Amino acid sequence: MRGPHNIWRLIRTGATLERTGAMNLVLDAFEATPTLRFVARALGLPFKWLGYKGDPSMPPATRALTALGPAYIKFGQVLSTRPDVVGDELAVQLRVLQDKLPPFSIEEAKAEVERELGEPVSDLFSDFSESVAAASIAQVHKATLADTGEQVAVKVLRPNIERAFRKDVDAFYLAARMVEMFSPGSRRLRPMDVIEHFDGVVRGELDLRLESAAASEFAANTKDDEGFQLPAIKWNLSARRVMTLGWADGVSMGDNDAIDAAYHDRVALSNRVLQLFLNHALRDGFFHADMHQGNLKVAPNGDIIAYDFGIMGHIDAYTRRVYAEILYGFIRRDYMRVAKVHFEAGYVPADKDVDEFARALRAVGEPIFGMDATRISMARLLTYLFEVTERFGMETRTELILLQRTMVVVEGVARSLNPHINIWEVASPIVTNYISKSIGPRALLSDLAGTAQVLARFGPRLPGLVEAALLRQSNETTIVRPPRKRWIALSALGGAAAMAGLIVLVEALT
Repeated sequence: MRGPHNIWRLIRTGATLERTGAMNLVLDAFEATPTLRFVARALGLPFKWLGYKGDPSMPPATRALTALGPAYIKFGQVLSTRPDVVGDELAVQLRVLQDKLPPFSIEEAKAEVERELGEPVSDLFSDFSESVAAASIAQVHKATLADTGEQVAVKVLRPNIERAFRKDVDAFYLAARMVEMFSPGSRRLRPMDVIEHFDGVVRGELDLRLESAAASEFAANTKDDEGFQLPAIKWNLSARRVMTLGWADGVSMGDNDAIDAAYHDRVALSNRVLQLFLNHALRDGFFHADMHQGNLKVAPNGDIIAYDFGIMGHIDAYTRRVYAEILYGFIRRDYMRVAKVHFEAGYVPADKDVDEFARALRAVGEPIFGMDATRISMARLLTYLFEVTERFGMETRTELILLQRTMVVVEGVARSLNPHINIWEVASPIVTNYISKSIGPRALLSDLAGTAQVLARFGPRLPGLVEAALLRQSNETTIVRPPRKRWIALSALGGAAAMAGLIVLVEALT
């Protein structure tokens, strides 16, 4: 579907913002320059009549994004957690996008359940409610299991959502290609790679079997996390377009009045949600990557409940250490360490000046320390960070997109609970603990043990590998040297024995 015809989609995007009255609100929220305002209005106004009308009962921004489709809604969901970036008015409007979108009919939902599970709804559930939450890709129904009486949540994909999403993302691909073509300086941000990454992530949301598997893995990783709960997956009642899991009782993380009425400590909750995310990202390398208020509840006992596992992030052990070192350096205000980590990881080209980069990072980090979070302009901070990355030729790291995006979202959730939170102070114990375990002699032994375990798995194949190597050597020379053969064989066997010993040593130490 990609091609020039998607220009029509982009034109209708601007026209829809104009027609719904969202254009000025969006430009004001992002403090657009006069030039950008002129260009936006010049492109939007002439085509205003082509824009989608949307639901007039909705606020302008919500009305525009819901009319434009699921990919735009996803973008709005992220912005809804950042009133410090987009302003309070726009953030309140966009928060509706999290789980209060117009639902599709219960008849369509039941028909989808029956098609996917192969049995009548009445045989599976003694009760099946109207939609209790409707988001961009799916909606949730509260139901009661016919055989046990347990209350569950049944998630059902929207009809034809795959085709609708494909249409949105195709337009994004065209927009990214145009940006690369007409703005060469933006190529370092790799807009096409970013859209491809976004495309792949949301494609995963369109197969609920993958979401069920992700939820199961996440539950196994976090089963011992204090103050954190996950609803259990009902595998026998889940399929590609339907997912069933235990019902989560609690108040929405986005409803501060309800949280206060239940006498929960919002300061403690704000600290915990940020620390939980950092623990999952650094300790496990597998984290909930859509942790906005619509996917979080506070249980009656004060635990945080997470659900909706369609977008999960994964980062390898090396990247986790790099990320932790960067955070740790900022926390310790050691900007030279942060700069060197960027260079060592290849995030900054080697021909740049590390001292100059460290000074630029200091200008980003120093204003944060000792300041109340309400006095920090995240919009200005992000603007300056963009200038720094452009100046030093840093490219967008697609493997870190979800991590960076989720950090922004989680920080927004934490600030909505406690506007005075200092993210660096809250993050410090988690990052420091991870650093102490992942860097140093103990970590080195653990790394060597992991390497040894991989190599030891080749033990049964070792004689064959040695023989094949010897045969190749024999074929390459007419002079056979038996002592050389015996040395190779003994070296290989000795290496295997040494690795086995190393495994035993490290297991004993750990």
